[in-house]
Amino acid sequence: MELRRSLGSGRIAESSNSRTASFTSDQAAPLAGHAFSSNVTKEDLGRATWLLLHTIAAQYPANPSKQQRKDVAALVDTLTRIYPCGECAIHFQEIVRRNAPATGSAQELQQWLCNVHNNVNRSLGKAEFNCGLVDARWNGLDCGDDMACDITSRTGRGSHR
Repeated sequence: MELRRSLGSGRIAESSNSRTASFTSDQAAPLAGHAFSSNVTKEDLGRATWLLLHTIAAQYPANPSKQQRKDVAALVDTLTRIYPCGECAIHFQEIVRRNAPATGSAQELQQWLCNVHNNVNRSLGKAEFNCGLVDARWNGLDCGDDMACDITSRTGRGSHR
């Protein structure tokens, strides 16, 4: 799918269908001359998912609350049901059914996730990751000097900080 700038309107139109995305001319300028694909590959989806999950595990508290443990388990369970790649979701369901998420501490969650990731890698014929290096590979989110990444202070349902 190719994006092109509509004359005079400051809008970008997707040439493969009738949808348009509203951008100012200044916002659209960096897009000029670039072709874009709306298709996400299984590989792209997998990399993005693993990055999200490993980053969550890296930010997970050493001593999580009961609610945090429930939330992580619910996230994993939800992914097994709504993951956009059906084949991947079924495989993930099977893995999680055999190995329930270890949510008792950051280290437990990180090691569980690394082992699950290695299980998927084995099934895909990919190299396994040394789980002893989890901290070096996924050592948290860089939020600067503030406490924006501190999930330990978040309380209540629906808290968005």
